[in-house]
Amino acid sequence: MSGIAKTPNPPYYAVIFSSVRTDGDHGYGAMADRMVELAAQQEGFLGIESAREGVGITVSYWASEEAIRNWKQNAEHLEAQRLGHKTWYSEFEVRVAKVERAYGVTQA
Repeated sequence: MSGIAKTPNPPYYAVIFSSVRTDGDHGYGAMADRMVELAAQQEGFLGIESAREGVGITVSYWASEEAIRNWKQNAEHLEAQRLGHKTWYSEFEVRVAKVERAYGVTQA
């Protein structure tokens, strides 16, 4: 997970996951890597960006709300959510937004 996600022209959707972690890894790193790998296999997945400096923010991009719903119900993702609630996060927030405009500069 590095760099800026290459997304198509809008519209598409962004799921913004903001979190504060508990102390220790407790298997978090391996699960986070697996979730990126698994999400990339889901129909409608467009890309992901993530940063952590105190508050972690991960933004995943999706082609449709249906793709987001399907990802939320994925069995392995459900287990990661359960562990997140129980072990990894002292607080978190999920926001879903429709991207109407997107622009930027790409360096070759």
